[in-house]
Amino acid sequence: MAEPPCNAAVKKCKETMPQTPVFTSMLGSGCSGQVQPDTGERSGDPVYQDGSLISGSLEALIERLVPTTDYYPDKTYIFTFLLSSRVFIHPYELLAKVGQICLKQKQQLETGAEVDKAKLKSFAAKIIQLLKEWTETFPYDFQDEKSMKELKEIAHRITQCDEGRIPHYTGSENGHRMEDLRWTENGTVKKIISQMTQNLLMTLAARNQYQEIREKFRQPVTDKGTILKTKPQSSQKDILSVCCDPLVLAQQLTHIELERVSNIYPEDLMQIVSHMDSLDNHKCRGDVTKTYNLEAYDNWFNCLSMLVATEICKVVKKKQRTRIVEFFIDVARECFNIGNFNSMMAIISGMNLSPVARLKKTWSKVKTAKFDVLEHHMDPSSNFCNYRTALQGAAQRSQTAHSSREKIVIPVFNLFIKDIYFLHKIHTNHLPNGQINFKKFWEISRQIHDFNTWKQVDCPFEKDRKIQSYLLTAPIYSEEALFIASFESEGPENHMEKDSWKTLRTTLLNRA
Repeated sequence: MAEPPCNAAVKKCKETMPQTPVFTSMLGSGCSGQVQPDTGERSGDPVYQDGSLISGSLEALIERLVPTTDYYPDKTYIFTFLLSSRVFIHPYELLAKVGQICLKQKQQLETGAEVDKAKLKSFAAKIIQLLKEWTETFPYDFQDEKSMKELKEIAHRITQCDEGRIPHYTGSENGHRMEDLRWTENGTVKKIISQMTQNLLMTLAARNQYQEIREKFRQPVTDKGTILKTKPQSSQKDILSVCCDPLVLAQQLTHIELERVSNIYPEDLMQIVSHMDSLDNHKCRGDVTKTYNLEAYDNWFNCLSMLVATEICKVVKKKQRTRIVEFFIDVARECFNIGNFNSMMAIISGMNLSPVARLKKTWSKVKTAKFDVLEHHMDPSSNFCNYRTALQGAAQRSQTAHSSREKIVIPVFNLFIKDIYFLHKIHTNHLPNGQINFKKFWEISRQIHDFNTWKQVDCPFEKDRKIQSYLLTAPIYSEEALFIASFESEGPENHMEKDSWKTLRTTLLNRA
């Protein structure tokens, strides 16, 4: 697989996403049917095409984000704008601008002979709902002191709107289930904001703790077996001694995949765009620090590929090697049936590594028909057309599924990352008139929305800690060690291989 030219997380090869029926058609017949906020007749006003927002100035797009007494943005817009805004403005700067608009609207509602308290309460409820969605969907936007300060400023202004009770809402509005705003009789604005802040801090603490754990385990690939003076013992533990059922192993791989993918967030994925912009423009837009979650997931793919190759190459007897190759082919097929395309691709990649692919005597004994089918699904020609057709079928199955087993869709992560990257590179951020090309961000957001929907599926398979422990901790050979084990299993067959083997043995003697 070609290397994606983006950040460190992908160099080698929802929070809850608001559910809305509008999202899938927002690039077509329209993205919302709500009344649009009044932004006047400025040149930066949002531009619509067939009912869909396609461009606008940053200021106009921010105004569209902020609710008024008679307007609330739909969920797709909130998600898409908050996701894409980090390309153009830091989250704390966006919060400051939202705060300024809120203050201006509040002052307008308070002017006049008689203050309309009902409108003030309605306005306060909608601002709180916006902040609630923001903090729940993009909590990492509030990880620094500046953002938290701006959040507290807005909250302080809103509490001044009403020291009493929030009005009750019924029905729905712009894709929102308004029971989110149906707070209890004795629920005050202050209590609601306090709870929101507390939930935010708990989420941030959990994410930081997860990142610290991941950092501790981000060790180099185990180099065991690099210096091999003799062949490994035939009694050495292998994958078949831990699990001999391909379906069970595929299910445990799916467990691991879903656990790791659940810790990848929309803002992590958007760093692919913001990181490239910071490189291209020599200025930082948003947080472009290393994304540990992406890196950890990318590392898992590589480790699984190397584990497959290690399990094959370390076996001394050809008959047992053949059995393990066929076992992994069956595991990959079961992964495909489940909808776990990432593990399937990692297994195929491991079997296509040179130290494994060169074992001709072993492969001559393998029934390769099933492997040929798998490689057909992952054929890179026509931009992985076959894989994309299979992915689309799994996605459609997931949408109509009645059980968790049918809902599983785990895309090939490197290809998913590349799709976002190339969407970003093909389409400009700004149009010739200077407006933001929002149509581009609708499409990027749609893909990230799909990913977030898939990652929220609860794994329906029973967890086997023994098998998972082996998959996650079994020694993995380095590339050099794989070649050594491969040459010791089946000697070099041509001058190039003989030279490589001679060089490796010389290296080993020098180390010894």
